[in-house]
Amino acid sequence: MKRLIALFFAAFLASGLQAQAEEKLRVLLDWFANPDHAPLAVAQSRGFFEAHGLEVELLEPADPAMPPKLVAAGQGDIAISYQPVLHAQIDEGMPLARIGTLIATPLNTLIVLEEGPIDTLEDLKGKRVGYSVSGFEDAMLGAMLQQAGLAVEDVELINVNFSLSPSLLAGQVDAIIGGYRNFELNQLEIKGSKGLAFYPEENGVPPYDELIMVAHKDKTGDPRLAKFMAALEEATIYLINHPQDSWEAFLELYPNLDDELNRRAWADTLPRFAKRPAALDAGRYERFAAFMKEAGLIDQTPPVETYTSVVY
Repeated sequence: MKRLIALFFAAFLASGLQAQAEEKLRVLLDWFANPDHAPLAVAQSRGFFEAHGLEVELLEPADPAMPPKLVAAGQGDIAISYQPVLHAQIDEGMPLARIGTLIATPLNTLIVLEEGPIDTLEDLKGKRVGYSVSGFEDAMLGAMLQQAGLAVEDVELINVNFSLSPSLLAGQVDAIIGGYRNFELNQLEIKGSKGLAFYPEENGVPPYDELIMVAHKDKTGDPRLAKFMAALEEATIYLINHPQDSWEAFLELYPNLDDELNRRAWADTLPRFAKRPAALDAGRYERFAAFMKEAGLIDQTPPVETYTSVVY
């Protein structure tokens, strides 16, 4: 019944639009498809994109670092990216602009095992911290340690590549930085261990948007982008109202993701999606840019309006 309601709603929207050939739009994901991309999948599977005259192609990257670079080079229309990455790429001179938010809260965490010896951030002194990517994660860890009266030099950093949870479970490290609260915490529990998370936004790091959408800064006036954002908002509202049917819609596109980890991640990610994806909190971007400059990750903090665009 809910699926019929969604199809009827999409058809109703389409009836208000002039009949026209669907306009193609290429969206480059930041990673392989997962529950973080739920609104996109719902918009695709339940016809919200189609209702706005769009034929959207969701593309998984061979290299997760490439989507914004490809969009900057004109080889894609929209890239799913991260607010910290956007600040760094703007500092490098890339012609990009944020056009919307997909996940409006940080997902990044510092995680330890609940049954381990670390109960507070102060307990990290002299301990081993595993990480995957240096740069922002270093700055985030530094800010969190500073809140506890420590410095990065007080811990031993170990590059575990992308083996975050396994390295923690194996005792190779005492903590991991960069694990996602909707995935790594669930992964640990499925493996029989419970994780304890320290949230950066509660420990010295300004809140930021985890997943955002960027386009070429010279193409933000493209009418396809406004249609895309409208469809995405409608799909997100539908997702919040009808989580079970939306899960089924997600699995229609990605049936290989029907497992315990993704089911748990789906439930944990649901409240974090931006209900107004086109809305912009300029102050949040200003504060986070200042944080990155202070951490030495960027040299300049240009006006927010030079690298964001509100698309309606």
